[in-house]
Amino acid sequence: MDRVRKFFEQEAKAFDRKIVSLIPHYAQMVEALVRVVPFEESAAVQVIDLGCGTGIVAKGILGRFPNARVTCLDLAENMIAVAQARLGVRPEIRYLAGDFNSFEFHSEYDVAVSSLALHHLATDEDKRRFYRRIYDGLHSGGVFYNADVVLGSSNALQTVYLERWRNFMRRHVPQQEIEEKWIPNYEDDDRPAKLMDQLVWLAEIGFSEVDVVWKYFNFAVYGGRKR
Repeated sequence: MDRVRKFFEQEAKAFDRKIVSLIPHYAQMVEALVRVVPFEESAAVQVIDLGCGTGIVAKGILGRFPNARVTCLDLAENMIAVAQARLGVRPEIRYLAGDFNSFEFHSEYDVAVSSLALHHLATDEDKRRFYRRIYDGLHSGGVFYNADVVLGSSNALQTVYLERWRNFMRRHVPQQEIEEKWIPNYEDDDRPAKLMDQLVWLAEIGFSEVDVVWKYFNFAVYGGRKR
């Protein structure tokens, strides 16, 4: 995680420009994540954004739920600084720099969201444990939705997924940069899990209404509601 932190510290200022060149339909993915939060838009929901990055998801949440209170947590202090510049210093927003894997859920939340972050958890068991901690940190009826990179259910599917991803990046990024930077970063630092496995884990932990609400090959938005 220290290597991941250093990478995002370096990339923070250029993140918003680069992310739309690297992640297919990024704006649509974020919109899906925000749109499926199932509360009245006037509700004063308590939200935690795990791996908030530059605050794009938090901005969407606050745009839809103006009375929300949002905790923005990220490993990289530079990311927190960019998020703060985007969202401002406001009493309804709390900014925390730290590793979400060791975050203590001292208060219960109505909503937990995450975007392109939880795949950095090293093992499947780490992910299962963290999903359990999220579940325990939610009020009854609260929801968790994750927008992230995932693995296909077979090697054949995964080959298609990666080729489609490369094809997308080639339209925006030089081939040399793809093969010398972004693919090696993915192979060295990312630890995605099979989407179908994660849906099973969520259901086993106790989440109901588990569903995939958006998907484009190896990127998906999925989650569920605490019973």
